Amino acid sequence: MNDGVFDVLIVGGGPGGLQAALTLGRAQKRVLVADGGPRRNAPAEHMQNFVSRDGIAPLEFRREARTQLAKYPNVSFLEERIETLAGTRGDFRAGSIRARRVLLATGMVDQPPELEGLLPLWGRSVFQCPYCHGWEAPKARWGYYAPVATAPHIRPFVLQLCGWSPEVTLFSQELDEEVQSKLVAARVRIERTPVKRLWGSGQKLESVELDDGTRVPCDALLMHPAQKQVELVRALGLALDEDGYVKVEPMMRETSIPGIYAAGDLTTRAQAALLAAAAGMQAAVALNAELSAERALSGP
Repeated sequence: MNDGVFDVLIVGGGPGGLQAALTLGRAQKRVLVADGGPRRNAPAEHMQNFVSRDGIAPLEFRREARTQLAKYPNVSFLEERIETLAGTRGDFRAGSIRARRVLLATGMVDQPPELEGLLPLWGRSVFQCPYCHGWEAPKARWGYYAPVATAPHIRPFVLQLCGWSPEVTLFSQELDEEVQSKLVAARVRIERTPVKRLWGSGQKLESVELDDGTRVPCDALLMHPAQKQVELVRALGLALDEDGYVKVEPMMRETSIPGIYAAGDLTTRAQAALLAAAAGMQAAVALNAELSAERALSGP
């Protein structure tokens, strides 16, 4: 059936969206990938910890993915940002675009703290994921910036950093006493004085300056800054969890709005290119099954 309506409009052309496009394309569905706007990983020079893609530049990853998708004539790309989305399941509209289903793979918008000296280091020697960047900073002096370190994951997260570095410093003003005792036992240095600024040379972090003027030597700093949804997701009014991520049905990945699905970073704090790609495929399989059944039952 080719009635000018796409089977699936995919909003976002990162790993999640590209994998979904590949899976749906191979399932003979008519797909449009809208890939406009700034990229969240723009500062990153390499993608790591993605089997067969380890070390590839993000732009090269996208280029290769599109080259492979070019052999599927039922997959198209739009170099524009989707600003509005209206309609209901089976008939969604984004301007002149019509689609039976929508898959959101928009990622998240990071909101790094306003620390002097952070911007040139962000995504290079200041980052969020040790699995993505840890190998490139072996045996270096590591820090974790968490002004309020009371969440349950803090202790295991900091302790795992000790597997990459023998010198780990936690920068935090609020810390559970039990957690502190465990970290001290693991020889983690704890600095409770607020962080004032970061010092570095080019893209390389050198030290963290505290409010009292103390400079703590540091070669790599991890942080998990606040994040927000892109404007389109916020405007749709999708149900979010207590941390601000889009709620999805675990297997089908459908959101609170029937016919709109979501995959990747916008649904979870467990964020990595490989995880986003896996979620994109999971959503695509669910979409294909639903669309195929719908078409089969509608008759010739």
